[in-house]
Amino acid sequence: MGSGLGRIPGMDILVIGGGWFLGKAVVEEALARGWAVTTFNRGRSGVMVPGVRQVFGDRTSVEDLARLAAQGPWDAVIDTSAAEQPPKVVLAGAKALEGTTERYVYVSTVSVYAGWPDHPLKVGDPLMDGPADADRKYGRNPEGWRGPNLHYGRQKAGGERAVVETFGAERSWLVRPGVILGPREYVGRLPWWLRRAERGGQILAPGSASKSIQPVDVRDVARFAVDLAERPGGGVYNATAPIGRDTMGSFLGACLAMAGGRGELRWVPDEVLLEHGVRQWTEVPLWRTGEGVWQVNSEPAYAAGFTCRPLEETVRDTWEWLQAGNVPVPHPRAAALGIEADRERTILAAVGSLR
Repeated sequence: MGSGLGRIPGMDILVIGGGWFLGKAVVEEALARGWAVTTFNRGRSGVMVPGVRQVFGDRTSVEDLARLAAQGPWDAVIDTSAAEQPPKVVLAGAKALEGTTERYVYVSTVSVYAGWPDHPLKVGDPLMDGPADADRKYGRNPEGWRGPNLHYGRQKAGGERAVVETFGAERSWLVRPGVILGPREYVGRLPWWLRRAERGGQILAPGSASKSIQPVDVRDVARFAVDLAERPGGGVYNATAPIGRDTMGSFLGACLAMAGGRGELRWVPDEVLLEHGVRQWTEVPLWRTGEGVWQVNSEPAYAAGFTCRPLEETVRDTWEWLQAGNVPVPHPRAAALGIEADRERTILAAVGSLR
């Protein structure tokens, strides 16, 4: 399709999203390859990358989806904006685009696995329940729930089913990243740690310095999604850093080094954090005790060409991005991150009294 439309030689793709973080990284990667890129979003946040054809609209609107489909055809669609959308919205979009694009690349999450975060994971393991036509209410966490976000996993699993039911397994690429970090990160996990390192003093370091972690750079996920958009066929890949390559100690050490090295890491055992009721994943970003959180097998993706840059490079580039005065797109999830200074001091004092 793309080479016959009289535009830029090569692929012609549609990016749903494209204004910030992963979507913007996908757009930049595709443009760097000389591809023609159309973006579809509401145009309310982020900054559009020069050189793209912009179609503004709401993916929850049947009329807007029909207007979008009329702008095709495309060789592939890459969906980077489904994180906050229920499966039925993904299903409606997939149906609207099925006749005007060759294949669908859906960026999902490892949270779709029924075993996350308690068990090591690999492609083929059982998934969360989540019908393709589910609405936003489906699978909500119980009131007061402090465990893993089952609602998010169920919703994304339903989104995957919506894509595969519409395009078929032979035209659907599903990419399941874990934690995505890097410049423009809107959740704010890495920026929070960098700012905490910048403040210095005694820093609450969670669990063990030797704990393996597997965050992945946003640009690497984007590159892999663009790679798949070019390939006929379909499949499923986890997309995380190699198990055991990085540790919480090396990560926090890199944050300290970038921020000037004025802080002192004080490692607090998991059981102490649990005793103090510290909220996993948010109050101390990237900390979780489940055995499978950082035990995600992504070997098939590596065999398919997925690569992960050093975590230190991600930390450095994010620090430089922040130092240049940039700020991420505002997002409500960022408000839940980070432990308050007084609470941090209280826990560190309690640990000191135990020694």
